[in-house]
Amino acid sequence: MPYFSGFCLKDEEELFAPFSKGGDFCVRGFSLGAIKAFEYAYHYQGRIDRLQLFSPAFFEDKESAFKRLQELHFRKNRTLYIKNFLNNIAYPASLDMKQYYHDSDAKALHKLLHFVWSKKKLEALQKRAIMIEVYLGAEDKIIDVQKVKTFFQPFATIYWMKDRGHILKERDG
Repeated sequence: MPYFSGFCLKDEEELFAPFSKGGDFCVRGFSLGAIKAFEYAYHYQGRIDRLQLFSPAFFEDKESAFKRLQELHFRKNRTLYIKNFLNNIAYPASLDMKQYYHDSDAKALHKLLHFVWSKKKLEALQKRAIMIEVYLGAEDKIIDVQKVKTFFQPFATIYWMKDRGHILKERDG
């Protein structure tokens, strides 16, 4: 089944290999890709046994001013925005994320920032006996992992990892 990449990324699936269950009936996605994986699983009519959401993009807790500012910075200096973004998703590891970089646009950023997770859809996935797993790094600089944990806890098994950030890699050293 498919894997969905994160914002401005391509072929980063290997980063999640230690957690990935893979297989014919597992849908996986990272960050923005977690949103896409969730929507895919919800609409797909075939068999899905497991939905793995790695650091799902979750900005429902952010004010609209924060979201507008993110979009403004992206449009104003895309290169700097992406450089900072790649550094922030790698933290606390020092992995060079440039090897996974894939150009993205303001529309994708808007979707990432404004997506609203549906509890009804999560319940529908549960009723279909789809096991939902959410993987979170305690040192994530992108999302508020406590709020994500609280939101998903009624629907998913939460894997909480100390000394890891958005890409779930261990702190160096």
